[in-house]
Amino acid sequence: MSVIDRPRLDHAHVLDLLTHMVRIRRFEDKCAELYTQQKIRGFLHLYDGEEAIASGIIPVLTANDRIVATYREHGHALVRGIPMTTVMAEMYGKAEGCSGGRGGSMHLFDKATNFYGGNAIVGGGLPLAGGLALADAMQGQSQERNNVTACFFGEGAVAEGEFHETLNLASLWNLPVLFVCENNGYAMGSAIARTEAETDIHLKAAGYGIASEVVDGMDVVAVEAAARRAVQRIRETRAPVFLECRTYRFRAHSMFDAQLYRPKDEVEQWRDKGPIVRFQGWLLENKLIHEDDIAKIEADADAEIAEAVAFAEAGTWEPVEDLEKYVLGEQPKPPPPAQPSGETVEVTYREAVKQAIEEAIKRDDRVFLMGEDVGAYGGCYAVTKGLMEQLGEDRIRDTPLSESGFTGAGIGAAAAGMRPIVELMTVNFSLLALDQILNTAATMRHMSGGAFGVPLVIRMATGAGKQLAAQHSHSLEGWYAHIPGLKVLAPATVEDARGMLWTALEDPDPVLIFENVMLYNRTGMLDTNAGAVDISKAAIRRPGKDISLITYGGSLHKVMEAADLLAAEGIEAEVIDLRTLRPVDDETILGSLARTRRALIVDEGWRTGSLAAEISARIMEQGFWHLDAPVGRLCSSEVPIPYPKHLEDAAIPQTPSIVAAAKSVVGR
Repeated sequence: MSVIDRPRLDHAHVLDLLTHMVRIRRFEDKCAELYTQQKIRGFLHLYDGEEAIASGIIPVLTANDRIVATYREHGHALVRGIPMTTVMAEMYGKAEGCSGGRGGSMHLFDKATNFYGGNAIVGGGLPLAGGLALADAMQGQSQERNNVTACFFGEGAVAEGEFHETLNLASLWNLPVLFVCENNGYAMGSAIARTEAETDIHLKAAGYGIASEVVDGMDVVAVEAAARRAVQRIRETRAPVFLECRTYRFRAHSMFDAQLYRPKDEVEQWRDKGPIVRFQGWLLENKLIHEDDIAKIEADADAEIAEAVAFAEAGTWEPVEDLEKYVLGEQPKPPPPAQPSGETVEVTYREAVKQAIEEAIKRDDRVFLMGEDVGAYGGCYAVTKGLMEQLGEDRIRDTPLSESGFTGAGIGAAAAGMRPIVELMTVNFSLLALDQILNTAATMRHMSGGAFGVPLVIRMATGAGKQLAAQHSHSLEGWYAHIPGLKVLAPATVEDARGMLWTALEDPDPVLIFENVMLYNRTGMLDTNAGAVDISKAAIRRPGKDISLITYGGSLHKVMEAADLLAAEGIEAEVIDLRTLRPVDDETILGSLARTRRALIVDEGWRTGSLAAEISARIMEQGFWHLDAPVGRLCSSEVPIPYPKHLEDAAIPQTPSIVAAAKSVVGR
């Protein structure tokens, strides 16, 4: 053992280690009591028995290092230095809590201590940690940084795909992550031997070429020594290290758990070799501390706990009027319209998106693109062809086929101050990343009480028309438009394809951009001075007085063709391009209806539960008295999109069916 990794077991240091563990244990004992009194609600997962891990590892980190925890994170938060008062207030759900009362026991956040929260999704914090480390690795090229991100998780997480995806990325990209598996033997109620073919978890990390070590998680000195070795190695090599800390939780998985899956004598045997009993007994035996020291530690902890309970009891409930606070960040002002140069060039939709990516990366050092085959291959739809050669592999990053892993890494990088563009090859692949999009990107600002935002852009190809059959022809924009905390865009013109990405990258919140596959080859005229585009407003693409045709994305051009055909028959249709699917621009829609008094919504999504249904409901709620006829909806047929061309065409809205539906609404 070197001098660096040998803990200094002087009187002050051993008191610190013991204090951390006793403080956690007594705090959680009080939390269990408060839970039975219904002062703390929801799930409560206690760290009882695992205190040596947080106490041995977290003090080795610096203030600039980052921490991602799991849902059993009270001990991590306390050792990191989050005040016990605000931790307890958070457990109560009070506004004075460290997450503003929005997160509760499983979601403790604190920006001041670089504590990026607990995560209620098993394994869900792993990609986030990878992304935080990625931000440090990328920023380190231009700044003096040598940060480490420590990620804590239980052994149950190793069965999740996000575990393997993140370890692979961390090894592939040399990310400075300290992975800490708190192996307590039971993933909820299932013993590890029931769930893992290989129960030596550190071997899984070694399989990815990551330096790994097993440590007795009940021995705080051994844990600290291992942590010192690991952190030193990460700072020197900028490569990840994996610690498997073998421990045991003395209490149930959560306070809801009847704990019928393990014998009581097993728990008692582990209690006899618990971290506090073991360390405290060793210190007394070797006369490194006195009984008076222990009494003082316990008395100080009890006094701090009493203060924390009083603070929480006296805390305030956030006003109901603030219910929607922290869903989105402070909204930036819409960009001023660019002054036309008078000179235009004809470009494809594909070229417009490529220009936007290239200019963004050149304009802002924080911007980078990552995704499957975006670099050497040039993108599935050739959008990024040549950009890797031009901008370098650091800014145009090819990823493995691990959508959840690299999307979560993008979220982490964004939370750390970068401006990532994540490309998911097609919308159906986004479902593999749905956990990260829904449970992390969309919720982090809210659950952290506004402490952490996720300024991330996710691009994906969407829609049918290329005979790709059912698994590659989805239109799921409406699904994502259902989720609070996201913004959802569907650019249909070359100007929007270029300018909306620009604006999205300056937004404080996660923005999803859906690019219809049938638009990539479509051309349009683009002003040479085109700039950022307002992403908060719908656009009236054609004025009219007889009916409002409301659509977005790939259907816009079909609707415009239908409007020309209708005009030839004396029906003047106003065409509204929604452009932004969340938030929807009600004002433009209702303003159009006040003029036309009729509406048809054209949506390539399936009819049941569609975005068209949402728009129709908004019209009925806010504009019913404007209407002279029921709102019409034209959506895709309720079938998986077929492969044969004639059936595919029949399944999605086409110009003739749009004309027929519009005539039906106006009574022709």
